[in-house]
Amino acid sequence: MSLSTSAAHAEEVTAWRLFISDHADPKVTVIDAVDGGKLDTFKIKGPASLHRSESGRTVFAVQGSAGVVTGIASGISFEDHGEHGDIDVEAPKLAGVEITGKKPSHFVEHDGDFAAFFDGEGVARIISEKVVLEGKSDFREVKTDAPQHGVAVTYGSHVLLSEPNREKPDELPVGIRVADEAGAPIGGIHACPDLHGEASSGNILAFACATGLLVVSHRDGTPAIRHLPYADSLPDGKTTTLIGGRGLQYFLGNYGADKVVLIDPTVESNAFRLISLPTRRVHFAVDPVRAKYAYVFTEDGQLHQLDVVKAEIANSLKLTDPYSMDGHWSEPRPRVAVAGDKIVVTDPLKGVLHLVDATSFEKTGDIAVEGKPFNIVSVGGSGQTHEGE
Repeated sequence: MSLSTSAAHAEEVTAWRLFISDHADPKVTVIDAVDGGKLDTFKIKGPASLHRSESGRTVFAVQGSAGVVTGIASGISFEDHGEHGDIDVEAPKLAGVEITGKKPSHFVEHDGDFAAFFDGEGVARIISEKVVLEGKSDFREVKTDAPQHGVAVTYGSHVLLSEPNREKPDELPVGIRVADEAGAPIGGIHACPDLHGEASSGNILAFACATGLLVVSHRDGTPAIRHLPYADSLPDGKTTTLIGGRGLQYFLGNYGADKVVLIDPTVESNAFRLISLPTRRVHFAVDPVRAKYAYVFTEDGQLHQLDVVKAEIANSLKLTDPYSMDGHWSEPRPRVAVAGDKIVVTDPLKGVLHLVDATSFEKTGDIAVEGKPFNIVSVGGSGQTHEGE
């Protein structure tokens, strides 16, 4: 439905959708997070990791084994009118966009542009959200020197590209290189050994390295990059997965099997605060609504609420049977997403989604999902709809 902002009668509408991929089957299931009903199931080419856009208008299924990235239109969009926001709700659908290549892996959005990195080629394919929503697969390519488990991030008129390890091609990248839109290098390599993991928080972008973080900010239209070394007080270890805070500017990363680290990218001293967990970490997520909280799921079946201001576990809740981190890294284990006032945790071996009230931190119900629900992202919010003139 198309909604006019000049309409006389406004109604407040809340819509949240959960997009869930299966651990084994090539499909994405869409669940209405408000009433728990299934909206659709999309057949894709292979099991997928999922990424939602900042706007929430698109979701992408990255199918590494099948060599394809599939675009999905979430069906929910917002328009800001200052004193209020309008919401437009339609049926979710496949966008008709597929980007193919060898071993797609890291998928990163920055300022409405998406960069899918294809490890098997060492190539990034970049496409805008506007083009995806038009159903077009019009992308541009930026190449690195060799296949690698790499990453690319658009940054204004520049692209940040991982630099392959030339001496040991099978190992992680060794740094970041700034390139122009065509991929031509600008300046030298910014060292970042064992580069793995990137995220944005506010206007700052960060890459995780064996030695600390590369912190990227704007400077006269060009990216300014500085190294933030791990504090001497930290034990041996490194961050390999980063997520960025919403509302508060910080990064949350793993640090060893049973710890996470909170990182303030704006300071030089006391930038890292370590939080020990009762058992090994499985997955973590930030709360985009309640900015002071993040959530960590551990292998003992507990969901932990982190107070990122105090850098401590505020609450813990038992949700599932144990999911041991022994065994292969890709085995089915729970994932966490936040949908408005609900925290949602997948339980792939039981075929359900567990719902937790984000305010009381108490379990409120389950939603059954056929198969082994695995990766999950949420899209939605509240806004006004208008009817009549």
